[in-house]
Amino acid sequence: MRSLVSGLPLLYLKPGEFIIRSEPAAVATVLGSCVSVTMFSPGFRVGAICHGLLPQCRDAGPCRNECGEGFRYVDCSVLLMIDRFREYGIGGSEIEAKVFGGSDMYDPRVPGGGGATVGSMNIASAQRILGAENIKIVSSDTGGRQGRKIIFHPHTGDVFLKRVRRAESRQ
Repeated sequence: MRSLVSGLPLLYLKPGEFIIRSEPAAVATVLGSCVSVTMFSPGFRVGAICHGLLPQCRDAGPCRNECGEGFRYVDCSVLLMIDRFREYGIGGSEIEAKVFGGSDMYDPRVPGGGGATVGSMNIASAQRILGAENIKIVSSDTGGRQGRKIIFHPHTGDVFLKRVRRAESRQ
């Protein structure tokens, strides 16, 4: 399928998935409390995006290549994306990150979370891992009470965002 606007191949990123590529494409996803992190290396023209559902993996092992459900979790997703960039020979200082989502559309408080919501915990997880890996966040649109639809171009790093009303986003 092709994007009507750009003419690029249109890929849909579902929750718990990840895409990394250098070929032109438009990658679309819809976010509520979930978080998408995009990463782009301007020097290598490689981009990646994930759609994490929950902030932390419950597995006691590392979130590196051994985690079978890594892309369901924000912390594992970000670490696995960084690993993929390293496989291309791209270091953290050569990556620009953008963070989207983490809304509190339904205000579900996390039991034992000190009043935190899944959305706010997802945002914090992404920011914590990116900071620990010294990856600069160049843009973000997070929190609030509305969902988001984003379209990411992995070959340029561009992200197009539309905020959606509750009836439009089904997550």
